Amino acid sequence: MSIVVRQAGLQTTVQDLGRLSWQHLGVPVGGAMDSHAHRIANRLVGNDDAHAALECVLGGVALQFAANQLFSLAGHHITASLDGTPVPPWHAVRATEGALLVIHNGGRTTIAIGGGIDVPMVLGARGTSLRAGFGGWQGRALRRDDVLPIGPPSALTTRIAASLDQRASVIANWGAAPSLRPPYATTPTVRFIEGPEFALLSDASRQRLLGDTFRIAPDSDRMGFRLSGHTLSLDSPREMLSSGVTAGTIQLPPGGAPIVLMADRQTTGGYPRLGDVINVDLPLMAQLRPGDSVRFTRTTLDDAHRLLRQRETDLVTATRAIAIRFPPGSADAR
Repeated sequence: MSIVVRQAGLQTTVQDLGRLSWQHLGVPVGGAMDSHAHRIANRLVGNDDAHAALECVLGGVALQFAANQLFSLAGHHITASLDGTPVPPWHAVRATEGALLVIHNGGRTTIAIGGGIDVPMVLGARGTSLRAGFGGWQGRALRRDDVLPIGPPSALTTRIAASLDQRASVIANWGAAPSLRPPYATTPTVRFIEGPEFALLSDASRQRLLGDTFRIAPDSDRMGFRLSGHTLSLDSPREMLSSGVTAGTIQLPPGGAPIVLMADRQTTGGYPRLGDVINVDLPLMAQLRPGDSVRFTRTTLDDAHRLLRQRETDLVTATRAIAIRFPPGSADAR
């Protein structure tokens, strides 16, 4: 089974949940920018979280299915169609052989396909590392006429697909509940935990970080989002040693314009670390487009853990609901 790229869009890559075990050797984690959307999209089609999916930026993508296939879309700002019929995100959809899926618009849209994108494993993952040029599909963004292999479907994928009308492309009448979806917004308020150098900010800069609105700069990418509109400064110049960083780390370069590190971040950095965006709010950052705005507010590690536990509990509950809806032998379940 395979899909054919008829239109590749601005930047479409194969992504999974990243290479977590190689940071000590300087290998960036990478993976899906919006890992929560990636996980939900995979679960809707019976995949494991780590199955490789496609991540497209700002739409303009057209994919043709070479066989009957189950897929789902997840993310923000998504408008899509299958053979001209609108397709909603957060639902399983069964496409027939030859059907054309078009992503007209979106922030970062995850396209999960039952069985996953079956590209080779590199350093324990299938995701594309664009700067290093490895992983994914030939280490690069997709191009027109690329043909991507699809892995074998799981038993659950087969049962979900079998429950849908076999004569035509069809959208499932169930999907991810609104409570499972991040509260995306054009100007979200994201929570962060104070970093080691937060206290070194000048009083005015501390108030600015906590009270003002920042804009996503045009030169932002998968490595980091540059923030414009306000500059920050320390109370006095400091020499910093390189230290570990993670997704969501807010760095302050010498120019004073903060950077929020994202999926393709480096593993260490020498800029002051003002804080770390909490895990449950990273999807809100990931879906921002150049020109969108963001505000920051402080929270505690205890609150970050509580929110993460609740999100994971909700995901487990949703996954169990899908398994109950499509138990073994339930090919005709609706």
